[in-house]
Amino acid sequence: MTIRTMWPTGPLPSLWLTYQKRQLNFFSDLHFQDMLRGMACKVWRSIAMSLLILTIAANSFAQRGALTVPQALDQMAQEAEVVFRGVVTSAKVEPHPRLANLITVVVSMNVSEVVKGSPRKSIVFRQYVWDLRDQLDAGQYRKGQELLLLLRPVSEYGLTSPVGLEQGRFRILRDAKGEATVLNGRGNLGLFQSVEARARARGLTLSPRVTAMVRRPQAGAVPLADLVEAIRSLEVSK
Repeated sequence: MTIRTMWPTGPLPSLWLTYQKRQLNFFSDLHFQDMLRGMACKVWRSIAMSLLILTIAANSFAQRGALTVPQALDQMAQEAEVVFRGVVTSAKVEPHPRLANLITVVVSMNVSEVVKGSPRKSIVFRQYVWDLRDQLDAGQYRKGQELLLLLRPVSEYGLTSPVGLEQGRFRILRDAKGEATVLNGRGNLGLFQSVEARARARGLTLSPRVTAMVRRPQAGAVPLADLVEAIRSLEVSK
């Protein structure tokens, strides 16, 4: 038995073929459009996921030192109980001796200059650290590191920290000639915001060098000697 395929015969085969081609083109176009929509959705999903990851990463980075209120130099100098510069001799992460759930870093330093507070040759302080990265790298305190710190009063639990956290902690950088500059955890951004105006309102007179420094239009490292002089001038009680 032979099976014959039905095929249009007569005067209209070309019209039938044209119709079939149009049908195929129509469905092909629909399929192509679906493919494009699918690809577009995948691209947008990828972009959205990337933005989400970047946002989470940025927030995580910003929160390493916690979210702190911006403080200018004069405000930090007045709040600090002790201001000094020195070299880290050790930094050890350990639980708080009384509050075992609190992870702390115990920092020991040799003191080379006391800017505010009682004279001393060394200091040991305990600082609470809550970020896992701070626990892994001892809150970024490293042996041999030279710092200028503005430390808050010690709490009833024996804890302290730099005023404004990363804002009151300055790395001391030295060039090839040994000239020292300082830079805090925010790159000194906002460090001198309205400092001159508040000093004037308190009746304080700033030296020409300090005045020039606090009028700096941009953030960045500043001379250690000038910052120390500014702190001595600005920490005077109200």
